[in-house]
Amino acid sequence: MAAKKSGGLWDTVKTIIYAIVIALFIRTFAFEPFNIPSGSMIPSLLVGDYLFVSKYSYGYSRHSLPLSLPLIPGRVLSSEPKRGDVAVFKLPKDNKTDYIKRIIGLPGDKIQVREGRLYLNGALVERKPLPGFASRGPFGTNVSIPQFEETLPNGVKHLILEKTDRGQLDNTAVYTVPPGHVFGMGDNRDDSLDSRVLNEVGYIPI
Repeated sequence: MAAKKSGGLWDTVKTIIYAIVIALFIRTFAFEPFNIPSGSMIPSLLVGDYLFVSKYSYGYSRHSLPLSLPLIPGRVLSSEPKRGDVAVFKLPKDNKTDYIKRIIGLPGDKIQVREGRLYLNGALVERKPLPGFASRGPFGTNVSIPQFEETLPNGVKHLILEKTDRGQLDNTAVYTVPPGHVFGMGDNRDDSLDSRVLNEVGYIPI
């Protein structure tokens, strides 16, 4: 009877171990649940939204593994990010914080914001006004934030919020995206810490 109980316990332990290994494999190489931590991607993604992030869209590197184990040389099974993709990433200087931004610029692109309008390689990016986005003000009052549909050069359309054209990041220098990097921006343009802030986020390594 004792041996039978021991076998039953061992079977349970093995089942738990298998479940942990499978869950870890899925989380590392397939999908990972992600909770939207801030309002930088409003109106596309709201604070507290849950989604599953694909871990294989851009391939794998050593940083795809737990503890960044050096088991993968370079990047394998990779595909290039596309303009308009929404990407979750960590920065080399801060491997603990998850960022989520929309990819606006690809390697070699020149990007600038002038009076709140986005310019890509010298051309003004098209946007059209939409009904305002309903939100709560600092004192609980209802406010309407100007909302636009922006169309990137490859035809990808997405919604953005632009409270004012005189915000801190509404007039920038020209950014030239270096090789091996992309440029990300939040859809909530006046409330996003993104690639426009070079000493905080800056260019995102691929």
